[in-house]
Amino acid sequence: MWERLTEENTLRGRLKNNLPLFSPSVNHFRDCQIRAITNLESSFRENRPRALIQMATGSGKTFTAITAIYRLLKFAKAKKILFLVDTKNLGEQAEQEFSNYTPTDDNRRFTELYGVTRLKSKYIPKDSSVYISTIQRLYSILKFEDLDDSLEETNPNEPNFNIKPPSEVAYNPEVPIEFFDFIIIDECHRSIYNLWKQVFDYFDAFLIGLTATPDKRTFGFFNESVVSEYSHVEAIADGVNVGFDTYIIETKISKTGDTITAKEYVDKRNRLTRKTRWEQLDEDVAYHPKELDRKVVNPSQIRNIIKTFKNKWPEIFPHREEVPKTLIFAKTDSHADDIINIVREEFGEDNNFCKKITYQSTEDPKSLLSQFRNDYNPRIAVTVDMIATGTDVKPLECLIFMRDVRSKSYFEQMLGRGTRTYDKDDLQKVSPSTQTKKTHFVVIDAVGVSNSNKTEMKPLERKKHISTKELLNAVLMGNKEEDVYSSLAGRLSRFEKNMTDSEKEEFKKLSSGREVKGYVKALLDSHDPDLIEDKAREKFNVEKEPTEEQKKEIQTALLRETQSLFSGALNTFIIKTQQQHEQIIDKTNLDRLDYAGWSKEQRNSYLALIQDFEDFIEKNKDEITALSLFYNEPHRRKEITYNMIDEIYQKLKTEKPNLSPLRVYSAYAMAEEKPLQ
Repeated sequence: MWERLTEENTLRGRLKNNLPLFSPSVNHFRDCQIRAITNLESSFRENRPRALIQMATGSGKTFTAITAIYRLLKFAKAKKILFLVDTKNLGEQAEQEFSNYTPTDDNRRFTELYGVTRLKSKYIPKDSSVYISTIQRLYSILKFEDLDDSLEETNPNEPNFNIKPPSEVAYNPEVPIEFFDFIIIDECHRSIYNLWKQVFDYFDAFLIGLTATPDKRTFGFFNESVVSEYSHVEAIADGVNVGFDTYIIETKISKTGDTITAKEYVDKRNRLTRKTRWEQLDEDVAYHPKELDRKVVNPSQIRNIIKTFKNKWPEIFPHREEVPKTLIFAKTDSHADDIINIVREEFGEDNNFCKKITYQSTEDPKSLLSQFRNDYNPRIAVTVDMIATGTDVKPLECLIFMRDVRSKSYFEQMLGRGTRTYDKDDLQKVSPSTQTKKTHFVVIDAVGVSNSNKTEMKPLERKKHISTKELLNAVLMGNKEEDVYSSLAGRLSRFEKNMTDSEKEEFKKLSSGREVKGYVKALLDSHDPDLIEDKAREKFNVEKEPTEEQKKEIQTALLRETQSLFSGALNTFIIKTQQQHEQIIDKTNLDRLDYAGWSKEQRNSYLALIQDFEDFIEKNKDEITALSLFYNEPHRRKEITYNMIDEIYQKLKTEKPNLSPLRVYSAYAMAEEKPLQ
């Protein structure tokens, strides 16, 4: 007998009426995860067919998605849900996370409650609740064709992906359009366009996108139905992610390339077999930096970068006895082999010290990845694409870019490999000499990738030349500069990770019960244009964009509120506590380098300080006695007294606390050094 169709026995009816509000009573859900699930289910109740969840890398997107899937299966009685990825590695990782997931209202694992199948052939079973598949595999299933497994190993939207355009998908009665109720699209910023869009158009299902790096096309595809936005900066403020610093290694050939003159005898090597032969050149061969490691391999260029890293890492990571866990991004598999050989030679280490983790590795890639995560060795891993995105390696503290990246979203995903937090005890298991939990990671740019403005993920620390004491005092005295607030937020974020429980309690006493994270958030909110605009809309009750005057009024109020959080007693506590945890180590640069040091932005901040000082002098040279004598009556300079000099110092302390004599002297000394071109 036919069942009468009512709202209660349809999926849309159950989504509207049967989904209880998500209010977990346990502490292991982050606010961003609760917000994402709550808003996602609200969009289901409103019968919106598409929804986008944007969450910073490392903030738990997959955990959030599995929780949502569990609730859809349990309360909405969904039949089949697809978790779609675009590489085999991400599929394997998702399968493991489903296996490890235990819901809060049941002691059994997810896989004991519901069937989970990762698709590995052109056949799709009918008896599972959750299916995990690459988009390449799903396309082959719809075509009922076999798929070369190697085509699942590389992101199909990267430029080096070599596959003929797929033909149009036709109706497949074995996989009807209503086969899935929901499709969760992981890393949706790269798998929903161009050749593969037809796969999504085939199914009549709710589409949920997961990404840390959406672009305009992503928002358009999901009908601008963004149910959750959680940025990298918010994740740092909440202590969910760690920030990063940028270190530059630049060589002559990396910048300008070179020329091999005619009649020289050179080795020529087959890229795949690596078999070499000796040949004399008939004509000059000039090569551009972008042709390095493709058309021409220059071992000296690779060696110079690796040798610099070997000598500089103790400066970048002071108080460490072992090389931090480091991931090097190579251009090709052959390039990776060259890097590995030189790393082992320069560091004088055996094969276990540095490993290649690609699908072309001679060892099992999954086993190598597990070793990199959990064991002391390898200290350094070299990859091309396999672990460039979506792969969790929490103890990773250093990323070395020896390849450029065209895609902005792909670059941000690569940066995301370093953002994961890690507790001190866990970090010490793989890096025994560390004395703190993971506070940040370092990007070492050897190809100029950080100069191309590919990402909105910027270092919070932008005032390295200014001490924490000066930053604290600057905010307390009413400074409004964004870089000051951002830098102090970065310092406090790291400071919080090093604090003992007793120090955290003392901080709360001095701050009327606030935690350090609250200060970080307030500092960042003071210059958040989206927050300022939202508050202006609310206060002035405007639908269109608020005026500049309205936004300025809101920001002024936020700045005052943030400044009021700081006090002399609290600042003194922070400075003294920080001094107990840190020491400063400075070492000289190596020869044979055009430049080795922090990025161009750090130099610019020194130059800005010099300009600020010179503006102060110009403004006051007729007002302050000592300056007036010095500039206007040079023959009377001998009459300048200590009290006159002290008058300058006191005025600097009051009006320009960041212009301490030592900082000004250091800035002028730095200005004489060779700049980064």
